[in-house]
Amino acid sequence: MTAVPGEAGALRQRVARLPEDQRARLVRRLRGGANAVQGEDGWFVRHAAVDAPELRLFCFPYAGGGGSVFRTWSESLPAGVDLWAAQLPGRESRVGEPALRRLDPLVEALYEAILPLLDQPYAFFGHSMGALVAFELTRRLRRAGAPQPSRLLLAAFRAPQLPNPNIRIHHMPDEVLKTVLRKEGTPPEVLDNVELMRALLPMLRADFELCDTYRYRDEPPVTMPVSVFGGDQDVRVSRGDLGMWRAQAGGRFRLVMFPGSHFFLHSSQDLLLTEVSRELVVAAHTDEEEGERCHD
Repeated sequence: MTAVPGEAGALRQRVARLPEDQRARLVRRLRGGANAVQGEDGWFVRHAAVDAPELRLFCFPYAGGGGSVFRTWSESLPAGVDLWAAQLPGRESRVGEPALRRLDPLVEALYEAILPLLDQPYAFFGHSMGALVAFELTRRLRRAGAPQPSRLLLAAFRAPQLPNPNIRIHHMPDEVLKTVLRKEGTPPEVLDNVELMRALLPMLRADFELCDTYRYRDEPPVTMPVSVFGGDQDVRVSRGDLGMWRAQAGGRFRLVMFPGSHFFLHSSQDLLLTEVSRELVVAAHTDEEEGERCHD
């Protein structure tokens, strides 16, 4: 469950009243699962550590999401992939911290946190807001002369140079936000849970504000292969919006469409992980042709 800073004390009191076994299970869930290991600075959660990792995959969640979004992914990824998920302020194990409302300070904090983890090959995956974060973090690392990801895997966010075609919603009434979330594929059981939405909406507002206030700055295209993933029923991000990422890719570019709405990473998770695994397995090969692919 997610809470906003003003509700953190009440949440802790409710947790303290739970029986010990239920409290332990909840704590594991908030930390991203029984096999998750929190990084020293709290910015990344390591899911199912690999004994002899060949590549680290850093995953960045969508607005309102935490590191636990990716907790089961390691079961379907190739052997040797070490999975780390970004844990942003204001959610899960960082529930008592205020969510950041601007992208630049978030990217700067992630840059400082990730540098010690770049001692071996790595790749980025980001979904929706997470795709924007992964892209701008890649550019921040390049400006610093730091090691670059071998793959940039981006999902469900328009190319960053495009103007936002959607209305800004972070300041809208709760019912408007819930209508948008419903159209994007948020499960009804989440939207109809009054207590959950009371805790979730302020954090979503902060994340939406972060995306709504983003301003693209022109830089040269990135040089690593870029793969972009989309849902064929996504009402906010079209195939054309996704295809324009090609302008940001100085090397190989692929566009892959999946059945589903904005949250196809849940409804088409097996298909998505097959493509992600394919990318990670062939990371050493640079001669694969660019192109588009659709999953029926």
